[in-house]
Amino acid sequence: MKNSSRQNLISYGILVIFAVVGIVYGNLIQTEYTGIRLWSFSNILLMLVGVPFLFFQQEAGFPDFWSEEVTNKKRFLIPVVIGSVFGILDIIVWKMVVHPEPYAELPPFLQPFPYSIFLFVSGAFEIEVFYRLIPMTIICYLGGKIASSKFASYFLYAAVVLTSVREPLEQMPNENFSLIAYSLITGFMMNLMQGIYYYRAGFLASLSLRLGHYLFWHILLGIYVQYHEL
Repeated sequence: MKNSSRQNLISYGILVIFAVVGIVYGNLIQTEYTGIRLWSFSNILLMLVGVPFLFFQQEAGFPDFWSEEVTNKKRFLIPVVIGSVFGILDIIVWKMVVHPEPYAELPPFLQPFPYSIFLFVSGAFEIEVFYRLIPMTIICYLGGKIASSKFASYFLYAAVVLTSVREPLEQMPNENFSLIAYSLITGFMMNLMQGIYYYRAGFLASLSLRLGHYLFWHILLGIYVQYHEL
């Protein structure tokens, strides 16, 4: 096993272990809160589907998780800042404009702190595995095998665009036209940036961008609602 593939596997394993800790913690506190969202160990088994793709990142044209050619600024800092901008924008639109009144209880997209850290980090991990790691690796790996170098880039473009439209279409709100348009546009743009950073800096960069969004939209907003509105 190449050292880079071993690093991919170790990093993936740490994220899986973090999710397992979250499952145990969530089950310990579930009687203290209503509406708590729990992962099950079947989710962990599902995450193992992504393991084989860890060994094909370079062959698919992507940096390995800890590629020395990618700086940590590009791998973590810039993606987190970009994701944070999307998270802050969502708070402004949905919490300050659409729903400015205090919540009577934590809504489903917010969870009690500090459990929220475990749930949403694991949730971000799951989304990035099935929205980017698996589909982008398959498309670009096959593209590199069946297409000439002149046309292989089209498979990358297709992978980035296709993985960018999935989430906004799946999570399209049942609201008025302006909010639907906002959700589709910002959802597509954030996922597009994730696809670009996946190509440029690897899986951890794409995950970091989503975590930047979740930090504000799910975790910090949840802390505010839990401790200041309830």
